Amino acid sequence: MERDKQNLQRTMTSRHITMMALGGAIGAGLFKGSSAAIDMAGPSVLLAYLIGGIILLFVMQGLAEMAVRNSNARTFRDLVQSILGKYPAYFLDWIYWKMWVLNITAESVVAAIFIQYWLPDYPIWILALSVSVLVTVINLLSVKAFAETEYWLALIKITVIIVFIIAGFILLLVTFGDHTAVGFSNLTSHGGFFPNGPTGLITAMLVVIYSYGGTEIIGVTLAETKNPEKVVPKAVRSTLVRIISFYLVPFLIIVSLIPWNEVNGVPESPFVMVFKMIGIPGADHIMNAVVLLAIISSMNSGLYGSSRVLYTQAMDGRIPKVFSKLSKKKVPVYSILLCTSVLYIGVLISLFAGSKTFDFLMGSLGYTVLCIWLIIAIAHVKSRKKQPEQTSAYAVKWFPYTTWFAIIALSAILIGIIFTTSIIVTSITLAIYIFITITYVFKGRLHQNEA
Repeated sequence: MERDKQNLQRTMTSRHITMMALGGAIGAGLFKGSSAAIDMAGPSVLLAYLIGGIILLFVMQGLAEMAVRNSNARTFRDLVQSILGKYPAYFLDWIYWKMWVLNITAESVVAAIFIQYWLPDYPIWILALSVSVLVTVINLLSVKAFAETEYWLALIKITVIIVFIIAGFILLLVTFGDHTAVGFSNLTSHGGFFPNGPTGLITAMLVVIYSYGGTEIIGVTLAETKNPEKVVPKAVRSTLVRIISFYLVPFLIIVSLIPWNEVNGVPESPFVMVFKMIGIPGADHIMNAVVLLAIISSMNSGLYGSSRVLYTQAMDGRIPKVFSKLSKKKVPVYSILLCTSVLYIGVLISLFAGSKTFDFLMGSLGYTVLCIWLIIAIAHVKSRKKQPEQTSAYAVKWFPYTTWFAIIALSAILIGIIFTTSIIVTSITLAIYIFITITYVFKGRLHQNEA
């Protein structure tokens, strides 16, 4: 009976988790990271996002199949542990937690910067604190209230992106007034489609993977999703189509309208630059508001994901049981508060670290998303050998070729990124992974001594 009281409620629907995945993936990576990706790869950034989208499709299909085969799973660890063993599951849980905590840390400061655009007299730390408290309160409400908030925040972002796409194609293809249709000549007229060669494309893949990261949060919603064996595959299909559309098409518009070498170094987002070309009054304020909502939405998903990792760890006795305690609204209140406390500490560190904080965190987060996708893909390859007798209502077509493609592509990207990324980012990320591994070994020895 006590166990039932401590169980999360299955109140999230396909509509909720689809928008949650979009909320996690359409955030600072799209609106803030777009300039960096375009500067690295030029027009070939389109190819980078297409490759990333195909890899994401194959990884998420595998995740959906494993979720359907294991309907009792609550999170990633439950899907992976029975297939790959305890260490990969442990490692996956903690790097996933680290990913979201670092992400919401970076985005709280970025959100404060965008708010300061309207409130220049307020210091960054007060605005960052305000955003952090707001996101915490939303998560402490019932799961349904959280999901509804995330749904509407994501819907606002998507609506604006759709308006952006329509207006962008009008600017590209239609001549009116003083405006002459630009067409697609900018894709090749400034150093070619690959102005920085293959190295630029490979380097941009780190931003691409970071940008798409967050979609796999569907794997954390299993314990709070009605009929996950039906809902998860449907959400995966609809989410992937929308994410690839909302990245590829906007980037096509940006690099076609604006020469790629004029995007970086400008303080405003490429999205604001295009809106100004449209001639909408107050375009900078409109896009500033949209970017702010996008970041709050991504933080919202991030705090949800990180707190659920702690909750399941506590339920299994891996961390103190207090973190499995639920409020009357059936949310893991102490897990949320711990993640929030780390967020506040991170905000202070980010403020002292200066303007490069987001770039460093984005690099580390890109590595983490790569590792998460690799573990999911490897688990999927082995899953049918572990459970060959089970028939599934959802099965990946062309298995195992699609999943092996994802594994090989991710491995190649990882090797390329190691040689093209800052040694500081790589070293810090490696140190975090080593620390997680040491804690696993230490806990194992501790349990052996107790036995």
